[in-house]
Amino acid sequence: MTKTIRLKKGLDIRIKGKAEKQWLPEVAVSEVGICPDDFIGLVPKPLVKEGEKVKAGSPLFYHKDFPQIVIASPVSGILKEIKRGAKRKIEAFVIESDDILTYDDTFVKESFESYTSAQWKEFFLKSGLWAYIRQRPFNIVADPNALPQAIFISSFDTAPLAPDLEFILSDDQRYLQIAIDTLKKLVDVPVYVGLKEGMPSVFENINNIEIFYFSGPHPAGNVGVQIHHIRPINKGEVVWVIRPEDLVVIGKYVVEKRYDVRRTIIMAGSQLKQRGYVKTIQGAKLSQIIDKSLLEPTESRFISGNVLTGSNVGYDGYLGFYDRMISVIPEGKYYEFIGWAMPGFKKYSVSRTFFSWLMPKKEYVLDTNYHGGERAFVMTGQYEKVVPMDILPQQLVKAAIIKDIDLMEKLGIYEVVEEDLALCEFVCTSKIEVQKIIREALDYIRSEMS
Repeated sequence: MTKTIRLKKGLDIRIKGKAEKQWLPEVAVSEVGICPDDFIGLVPKPLVKEGEKVKAGSPLFYHKDFPQIVIASPVSGILKEIKRGAKRKIEAFVIESDDILTYDDTFVKESFESYTSAQWKEFFLKSGLWAYIRQRPFNIVADPNALPQAIFISSFDTAPLAPDLEFILSDDQRYLQIAIDTLKKLVDVPVYVGLKEGMPSVFENINNIEIFYFSGPHPAGNVGVQIHHIRPINKGEVVWVIRPEDLVVIGKYVVEKRYDVRRTIIMAGSQLKQRGYVKTIQGAKLSQIIDKSLLEPTESRFISGNVLTGSNVGYDGYLGFYDRMISVIPEGKYYEFIGWAMPGFKKYSVSRTFFSWLMPKKEYVLDTNYHGGERAFVMTGQYEKVVPMDILPQQLVKAAIIKDIDLMEKLGIYEVVEEDLALCEFVCTSKIEVQKIIREALDYIRSEMS
């Protein structure tokens, strides 16, 4: 029997700059960076010194709290720099790539056929594949000592300007199946996959999974929303989350015995004159894959990820470990005199504040301007309209502000991460930084529980 979940709450932001289904020229990347901040809660301890040679798949650093978890180099070459910021915090491991990818051959002679669950676990930890398994609650790299109740995968992305994952995964069904089978050997728990209703999916031909169909606006594609409707997380429980692209990395490693993190991403955003899909490498430096001559002349913001939840990395930044797109939109460094009193035909609004509501299909060039500053946090009912979950989002945010753990638990803090409430921040009349508040609250709970 088909399991279909139809969501009505949410919001598809009508923003210009969607990538076309065309391939952009592949550019050789000579510099990549792995940023420890991509791994929430991880305190990096270097395993390689500046100037030392590394291979693709060689461990770069390990997790201070779980030394068995290592993060591997995406390319072969030389560790050019361990970039540090304030208080000598490590911001990035910068690797200068060589011309030919040389892979770490630690597991080349291994035969995986007779591996037990314990051996698979050791393999995932030593190879660097464990970093692709994230844990809910908290959205951290999974605790190797905690057994999950289930594994969740979302096969589609509804975020603004998001790529078509079916287009990206169309040739990787073999690797997806091998990765699913491997995960089932690692932990014998249900694997749930969320599919978009009405769209053919490569996952419909995959075995050992349970499929649920979802329809509705963003955030229907968020795995957190899908977990909430398939199997909600209770206090004390743990589930794993894996992206479809990372399943391909796992499948390739099992088959070809090499850490191959070449991937397809999209270049999107109204500031790009040419938008589409491009093949690159994990951690690629943005300045090497974005041609400045193809940018609009106005000042741009370079985001690794989507415009709601991505990171402002700058033109010289690096593609995030878990990101599948680069978004380039205009900076909003300007002020408006009584802008609220203007008709606003060119302004996007989720309410009827401006006359643009008369054009429901028009797409808008959105920039980074806040159009106002933070103000009194009042009850408006806006949050509830964009969160398709059985929680009270505004009350949850208020509980997170005051760090009331008991109240946060009652209001469902374990079921959300910051991306699930990103739309609340977008529609917020009070200009509250919802995602930052939720992340700080989750980190606070985790530190108190430890």
